[in-house]
Order: sequence, then structure tokens, then C-alpha cells
Amino acid sequence: MRYLVTGGAGFIGSHLADTLLSRNAEVICVDNFNNYYDPARKHSNIAAALQQPGYTLVEGDFRDAAAMEQVFETYRPNRVAHIGGMANPRASLRRPVLYEEVNVRGTMNLLELAGRYNVQGFVYASTSSVYGRAPTPWSEDIKTDQPLSPYAATKKAGELFAYTYHNHYGLPTRVVRFFTVYGPRGRPDMTPTLFVDPMLNQQPITLFNGGEGVYRDWTYVDDIIAGVVAALECDIPFDVFNLGNSHPVQLRDFVTLLEDITGHKAIIDSQPLSEAEPAITFANTEKAERLLGFQPRTELEEGLTHFWSWYKDEVLQTQD
Repeated sequence: MRYLVTGGAGFIGSHLADTLLSRNAEVICVDNFNNYYDPARKHSNIAAALQQPGYTLVEGDFRDAAAMEQVFETYRPNRVAHIGGMANPRASLRRPVLYEEVNVRGTMNLLELAGRYNVQGFVYASTSSVYGRAPTPWSEDIKTDQPLSPYAATKKAGELFAYTYHNHYGLPTRVVRFFTVYGPRGRPDMTPTLFVDPMLNQQPITLFNGGEGVYRDWTYVDDIIAGVVAALECDIPFDVFNLGNSHPVQLRDFVTLLEDITGHKAIIDSQPLSEAEPAITFANTEKAERLLGFQPRTELEEGLTHFWSWYKDEVLQTQD
């Protein structure tokens, strides 16, 4: 089986590629190594994969339809995991047009090619941000037409186009909505690193509402990958699935746990909750459990311990 993984050198994409390689699959990684954060981090993510005979790296931008057509023509992937995109709701407020170009038009390029090249399965990585401020817990049948950020709006648009191309080409497509993914290789703009970096340097961390009344459904990356692989391999023609842990944790408790694991105290700078963020994220994963066999297994303390080990070995040593 040959898989095309977009964003394959990033946080989630590189973990997915490693898992597929461990199953003796062929992996075509597409990544443009943009400067949203230090590209060296991405190169480090795929250092081991590059040594695997089944791995091919294509440095390219999926906004470039001609370049992507060459990828499909050359490698003829059986299945596509479209993980790549511009992330971060707050950052999207500053550059909404870029988010539209990458997350909407880039996604359309891939859907068009997947349909024309008779791909057997297409998985589109969406986000819990599409739920906005809907009452929790969030199930897949809740309305998602009130996004709080350009990021959420573009990911919702991608979901709609995913269905359109399924309808037009009969493209087997599964949409997976990720809930607050964390773990080793996490991006520098993600919460664990945003907190740990200043904690180590005795600088304040920004905590919405002082961490009180703000909850996130932290989902460890290995659990997310298990859900993505199940979505890639199932034979469901089209559906949408929440991939979350279903156990929201208050942000202040998250910080306390980080303090215990790292041995460093946090200095709190309380700020109002951003208009681009809901107060609570909470996944109802009954559908994914029933149809994909999805069962998140990693407790937050265990997952953050793995993150801290990686951070010490990879991030701190690089800084030294």
C-alpha cells in the first residue's frame, strides 16, 4: 500500500508516516518546510524516516496544482492523508488570506487529483475548532456554521469540499476532527511548549482567565494516529469523526501537572480568553469508537511525561 501524507514532516504528519512505515507501507511525504516555525524542527522529525527504504520525501507546496499533479502521476498513491495546513486560530486572525490559500485552495487541489487518480481512500484532517462555542460535549451532528476564526472557517470549508468531491468522483473520504493534540515533536506555538519555554526561564506564561474555567480535551498524538490509521483503512464511503480524549482538563490543572513533571514553577499572567477560542473543548467520540474502533488510551500525565522527555532530549540539547 502506498500512502501520500501531506504535512508529512510536521508534528502529526511525521508520526503518521513513522507508523505507516512500521506497517511496511510505502510513504510519500509532501512538505514545503515553510518558515511558520524553524524548518530544522521538521527535518529532525523525519531524520529516522529518511533512512527507511519505503520513504520518499517530496519538497513541495500543495497549493501548486501542477507540482502536485506530478506527484500523483509519478507515485500513484493508493490512499491520501491530508494532514498539512496552516494551524492556530489566533494566528489566522493576522493572516486570513494565507489560511484560505493553504487550507481551502490547497485542499481542493488534492481532492481534485485524488478523484482523478482513483485514490482508494482520502482522510482530511480537520479540527474541533469548527464547533465554535456550541454547547459541549460536541458530537459530529452538531451545527458547525459559526466559526470563531479564519482558521476554523477554512477547515470547515475543507470539510464541505471533501463531501463535494466524494459526491462528484465517488472518492471514499473520511473527515477527522482533532482535539488539542499534544506530544513529542509538538510545534513551538502549541500550548505545552508555550508554557514550558518560559517556565524554564522564569518568565510569565499567558493563561486565559488565569486558567480557571477554561478546559481543553488534550489528546495524545499516538491516540490521534491510531484514529487516523483506522480512518485510512476503513471502507466507509464518507463520514466525519471526532478524535479526542473525551476528558477535558482545566487549564490551571494542566499547568500544575506540568510544574510537577518538569520541576519548574509557572509565573501566571492572566489574560482574557481570546475571541478566537471557546472556553471548553470536549469530544463525544462514540461514533469513532463504534465505527473505527477508536479508543484513546493515554492519560494526560503519561503523555506530558513523554513530551517532557522529548523536549529535554531534542529541544534543550539543540538550544545548548
